[in-house]
Amino acid sequence: MQYIKVTPDYAQHVALIELNRPKALNALNLELMGEVRDALKALDEEEAVRVIILTGNAKAFAAGADIKQMADKTPIDMLKIDQFSTWDQIKKTKKPLIAAVSGFALGGGCELAMTCDMIVASETAKFGQPEIKIGVMPGAGGTQRLTKAVGKAKAMEMVLTGSFISADEAKHYGLVNKVVPVEMFMHEALVLAKSIASMSPIAAQLAKEAVNRSFETHLEEGLFFERKNFYMAFASEDQKEGMHAFIEKRAPDYKGK
Repeated sequence: MQYIKVTPDYAQHVALIELNRPKALNALNLELMGEVRDALKALDEEEAVRVIILTGNAKAFAAGADIKQMADKTPIDMLKIDQFSTWDQIKKTKKPLIAAVSGFALGGGCELAMTCDMIVASETAKFGQPEIKIGVMPGAGGTQRLTKAVGKAKAMEMVLTGSFISADEAKHYGLVNKVVPVEMFMHEALVLAKSIASMSPIAAQLAKEAVNRSFETHLEEGLFFERKNFYMAFASEDQKEGMHAFIEKRAPDYKGK
């Protein structure tokens, strides 16, 4: 891996992916995104990993796409490159995915953070979709996920003016889970990851699928999907372990089976 670092902690069932283009403020070029996709796919298949954290550094999560790779492209060039197929694969990650964000999360960086299931932000985090300022618009989910997170009016303002929101504003609008001092953002992301990793990984995957389905369908279909996944959990050894541990007043020992 040239543009990311992958650090699994098998004892805690957590893996960390760090974007690693610091001189470019972690700008998301095609190669970096391909490495993120491949790392997520590999970690999804690693039984010892139950939760994945995606982060940058204290200065920037990712300051946007690599504009130099796109500036002179034609529509046909962009169609052939098909960069969003990589994003589609990232979206299919089955395990819970936490973004730990400090500094800039702009354009593609904001979209990548929103592709994750939860966001822990430092007080210095800034979120925005400034593509309008360079003559284009968001293309990796910015108009869709941002609107669902912060509402139409605020999303329209951000997308049409390119304005940023602070970490506290992002929490107010429901875009992020928690805001902490910059020296604590990775610690808090790990605390959240370890808490989720202590649960049944099968139940976590089923629950993640059901929550995500609520954004893609109407209520009745969503309830049907939820009920199906609820029943499916009873096919796991983890369900038996969890319920018997509750009855026996002891901590469960989940195996992911």
